[in-house]
Amino acid sequence: MGVRRTVLPGGLRVVTEHVPGVRSASVGVWVGVGSRDESASVAGAAHFLEHLLFKRTPTRTATDIAESVDAIGGELNAFTTKEYTCFYAHVLDEDLALAVDVVADVVLRGRCDTDDVELERGVVLEEIAMRDDDPEDLVADLLTTSLFGDHPLGRPVIGTDESIEAMTRNQIHSFHKRRYQPRRMVVAVAGNVDHDVVVELTRLAFADAITGPGADGVEPDRCRGGKARFTGRPQVLVRPHDGEQVHLSLGVRTLGRHDPGSRWALAVLNHAVGGGLSSRLFQEIRELRGLAYSVYSSVDTFADAGAFSVYAGCQPENVGEVAAQIRAVLEDVRENGLTEQECARSRGALRGGLVLGLEDSNSRMNRIGGSELNLGRHSSVAGSLDRIAAVTSEDVSAMAARLLAKPLGGVVLGPYEGVADLPSELRAMVS
Repeated sequence: MGVRRTVLPGGLRVVTEHVPGVRSASVGVWVGVGSRDESASVAGAAHFLEHLLFKRTPTRTATDIAESVDAIGGELNAFTTKEYTCFYAHVLDEDLALAVDVVADVVLRGRCDTDDVELERGVVLEEIAMRDDDPEDLVADLLTTSLFGDHPLGRPVIGTDESIEAMTRNQIHSFHKRRYQPRRMVVAVAGNVDHDVVVELTRLAFADAITGPGADGVEPDRCRGGKARFTGRPQVLVRPHDGEQVHLSLGVRTLGRHDPGSRWALAVLNHAVGGGLSSRLFQEIRELRGLAYSVYSSVDTFADAGAFSVYAGCQPENVGEVAAQIRAVLEDVRENGLTEQECARSRGALRGGLVLGLEDSNSRMNRIGGSELNLGRHSSVAGSLDRIAAVTSEDVSAMAARLLAKPLGGVVLGPYEGVADLPSELRAMVS
């Protein structure tokens, strides 16, 4: 039957997908609020709020919330990104009503009590410390700062020690009440479910929240794209790091998700450069030379901007050669594009990954919830497969020529105090 959609009063959108042959149901409440919606003074508020909403509602304690889901063998969790927050439950189909009620209760009626704020403040600070102890995660956060600077996209989702320590209960509570409005929300449900039943369960669970104005203008501005404006060129950030490896990430800004024709060409390019075992970076740096265990490329896409980046972790004595090989790969792809064989392998990998990644209800829920919130539309799996298949080597070569000629931003964690301390091969890439 595909994806079905209903808009309730107040602009709350309900999307469902029936998945044949499963006995599960995945419920997600997607809120179009993320870290890019914060001012610098409350950096990390969206993520802090995500934690707090699970602590207490008017009718449930944190223990009640946890026990209600554990008792049915379900999963309850949430995640925050730069552009949205998702609260979700994965349960047996017979427990759908409980899942909708619990998730809605948390999202709408989480209390943000003062005692809970102080308790959870310590948890978030521990999460920041854990991120700082994981060089790969730290490099990923710092790379967005190097590329996007003081723009909200350049700030880490989890905030900083300073912003979390300074944030008050009133600031977080106000952020919740002002931002978490039905017109910014999507209820996405996939599995062995009936759309009409889901709509009625949602209407009941959200009854107090959907009494506002009608459904006009339910799509937030991010569904219509635009272009983010950044001041200055990407920067190179060098951070002293006492570890066995140097951690290196280099990247360029890309266009946003609404740029026509670029999504799948960029995906093919990314997979061929560093997204798989047959990719150029993996073959040249790990398989042929044994210079690194972990080396890959990745793409982050937002409404109006994005990033293509390369990561490698290696011994300090190898970082110059690793940088030289990364440079050689990127320059060759920029100047000569990819072969048809490389494009064919990448198209095949993307097509297979898309299908295999949708064989459970939780993946289906993520697909339809993200599509509704971020795009305001839905593409069939068959349509997406056709668009991947239509990407030509000429499309990818044009993308590479345009993208890889842009100024590089970068992050280096290692035994260095600044750019002047970096190996000459690395300085040549970022100067």
